[in-house]
Amino acid sequence: MSCLLASVLSLFFQLIFCFFSTCYLYEYHFIRENKTWEEAQKYCRENYADLASVFDMTDMARLHESREYEGKAWIGLFSNPGKENRMWHWSLPGVEYTERETRWGRSEPGDLKENCVKTRGNWTHAICENTLWFICYDDGKSIHLIKKKMTWTKAQNYCRDHYTDLASGLDQADGEEFKILNKSQGSPMNVWIGLFRDTWRWSDGSNFSFRHWNMESFYDGQNNRKCTWEEALDYCRLHHTDLVSITNPHQQRVVERRTKNASSPYVWVGLRYTCVMNLWLWISDRVVCYENWADKGKIDECHRCAAMERGGRYQWVSKSEYEKYNFICSKQ
Repeated sequence: MSCLLASVLSLFFQLIFCFFSTCYLYEYHFIRENKTWEEAQKYCRENYADLASVFDMTDMARLHESREYEGKAWIGLFSNPGKENRMWHWSLPGVEYTERETRWGRSEPGDLKENCVKTRGNWTHAICENTLWFICYDDGKSIHLIKKKMTWTKAQNYCRDHYTDLASGLDQADGEEFKILNKSQGSPMNVWIGLFRDTWRWSDGSNFSFRHWNMESFYDGQNNRKCTWEEALDYCRLHHTDLVSITNPHQQRVVERRTKNASSPYVWVGLRYTCVMNLWLWISDRVVCYENWADKGKIDECHRCAAMERGGRYQWVSKSEYEKYNFICSKQ
């Protein structure tokens, strides 16, 4: 169960936060011991309740106050990879997503790589790295149209810094105030709302939707984070566009330049062997025309994915999808 993050994912051994809960009153305990995430989870469950869960920004502040140093520490958030494990959440803590209360457009939501939601009356899922205006909500029960184009995550951070959160739930994202605000612009327009999906879960089973990522520390193709192929795919689809596809020599050279600084001997790309069709396909569904396989590097077997060599001729080799390597995300 790798790629299990605190705010960033760069160290295999880290200090940990445990929490103890009684009747919904809980406190955080900072544990000054270096452990893997799995070891930290076992320790907290044996000595407290579980690894720390975080409900909202107030909890974030309490978590920081409990910290006894400026480094990194594990919390109870982990990824359960696979597109079938993605779940929809509202950004605002305490607002639960239910299938009965939605405004999806026709044929939405699809089962594609888009994991954030925009609306102009009906909801459409979209790539989170697109830039749009967005709707913030404040504690005064009002919504605010922010006429600044931002990615979904940056819009969420902006709303939390200046208001409360991105508009969440039907009352905020589809209520009368939203309709009046949208009409005031002359014609309906696409704006971000606080609906997203991901594969992340809390160790104690809490259904908290709260996420507060440190975007400056996220993977850009050149740090020490290592993931299985599925974990890398999930990350790229949530935070960028996709795992990179290489369909011509120019793209190959671009990826080569990014691969040079990887900390693993290989780097995942978005190419996978499909047993059903008995061929290799890019995750963009493109058939492989341009190829750069190493000698004997291509093995046509189930659960095999392509990785690029970190150096040398930067050729491709097929690896078990369960191996853990750096990876390269593509942007729109």
